[in-house]
Amino acid sequence: MLSLMSHRYRYFIATVIVAALGPFFAADPLHAQATSSELLVHLGPNAVGRVDSVVERTDTGWAISGGGRLNAPIDLTTKRILVTYDPSWQPRELQIDATAQGGVFTVRTMFSGTQATNVITKVTDHSNKVDTVSRDAIVLPNLFFQAYEALAMRLSALEAETSTVPVYIAPQAEIQLQVKRLTPETIDTGDAPIRARRFALTFMNPGGPIEAELWADDGGRLLRFAVQQLTVTRSDIARVSARVETVTRAGDQTIQIPANGFTIVGTLSEPSGTPPSNGRFPALVLVPGSGATDRDETVGGIPIFGQLAGGFADAGFMVVRYDKRGVGQSGGRAESATLDDYAEDARAVVRTIARRKDVDPNRIAVLGHGDGAWVALLAATREEQIDAVVVAAGASGRGADLILERQASLLGSMTLSDPERQSRIDLQKRIQAAVMGQGEWTDVPAKVREQADTPWFRSFLAFDPATVIARVRQPLLIVHGELDRYVPVQHADRLAELARARRKTSPERTEVVKLPKLNHLLVEAETGHVSEYPTLSARAVNPEVAKTVVDWLSRMLPPAK
Repeated sequence: MLSLMSHRYRYFIATVIVAALGPFFAADPLHAQATSSELLVHLGPNAVGRVDSVVERTDTGWAISGGGRLNAPIDLTTKRILVTYDPSWQPRELQIDATAQGGVFTVRTMFSGTQATNVITKVTDHSNKVDTVSRDAIVLPNLFFQAYEALAMRLSALEAETSTVPVYIAPQAEIQLQVKRLTPETIDTGDAPIRARRFALTFMNPGGPIEAELWADDGGRLLRFAVQQLTVTRSDIARVSARVETVTRAGDQTIQIPANGFTIVGTLSEPSGTPPSNGRFPALVLVPGSGATDRDETVGGIPIFGQLAGGFADAGFMVVRYDKRGVGQSGGRAESATLDDYAEDARAVVRTIARRKDVDPNRIAVLGHGDGAWVALLAATREEQIDAVVVAAGASGRGADLILERQASLLGSMTLSDPERQSRIDLQKRIQAAVMGQGEWTDVPAKVREQADTPWFRSFLAFDPATVIARVRQPLLIVHGELDRYVPVQHADRLAELARARRKTSPERTEVVKLPKLNHLLVEAETGHVSEYPTLSARAVNPEVAKTVVDWLSRMLPPAK
């Protein structure tokens, strides 16, 4: 089975950052000159290395080259990679000189017509392999991210909204890549804005489709590439001062919030229309979910919070959405953060908004989406300024159980034998037991331990919504999409059961709303599965979500008479 990365990496968050060192391409990618980039590679919050990339227009076509080092768990040293294409982007040659897991290997591939002839050397072993490929195939060897510059250039030249292009996962085989052009983005770097062209990708692997996303600038240079858990982002859009302006609204302004030793940066969306008689608006703080999530909470190309904020502000709420610590323009470090730390960040935002003269301090709510629902619940148990809580697509079970539930769903979509599937489940259980100090690491690969043994993962596994909800005094709204496959809708029923059992809170102060046809992103879907995200025909959060929340908050937090 072809794979763009080892399956075990699917269980961990990974980020790969691409940093530009030279000038950008001109607007026409077919008339670009040589430029170089540095690629900073992260797996989860951990930096694992860096590589460089050079794209050059030559007398005979195009040349993409580079080298670098990726540390454990990838453990790949690239002395040199070179991919050449003719002027019409038909591949001519691939050269790889590298070391993986301590062993030297080389790949030499010559393309002639529809034939790719490979000479592969691993230490002292030599092998030859001939594959049939399309004349215009894009050459994408595994984990050599320089090659994705060619993909960015080729996709930038596509005119159709949807296309299928051949890619050669050298030196394995050719597969088809389904491409869907998404809505363009504007990235604010703090200097000059960068326009980004976005594409949803589906690699049609023999073992099942793999979803990905690619961003390119106006010159066709790679801005961002994300596949499974890997993300590639150029430095000028990855640095702290950069953020993607996925949604803009009249009246939006940047807000800076002092936190514990750093500053959280977000967007304040002011209500439109006539202010209340006392001049104070109700406020709503949006708490982002897991991963390196920015203030717009963009998932699958859909800015969930960016869209919701506009709807809430139009309904008369002062709305704050913010970059998580260590993400976008916010300071702080994510690698040592736990769920408790993120709850403290949310409290800092609430306290800051409560001090505004145009905000009613007795009508402040928080809304947490996905894993952010747990953060919102934790914050509500500690912060008196929080007057109501909205849980959107939140989970009801312990974190350890939720990880196993998600893993079972993922494995069920893969072509695996029963013993192989059970082996992966057993490994996940050993990992979780070791993280929690209830087992040994002896049977867990060292590279897996390096990624799993983190404060955040430990806090996630130990989190139990039942014990936290019991301490939440505020009214609670539970909103869930009936087609949610990432956190199935039965979690909403269990959360409601827990909330209504609170001793000091009336059951009437808990409400659950299930919205038909909506997935985990709160977007209308066909199947609701994660693999469907890049190809969703609906690219906006369903308006019923904002309406449901606004109606409930209006009843729970009425203005003072």
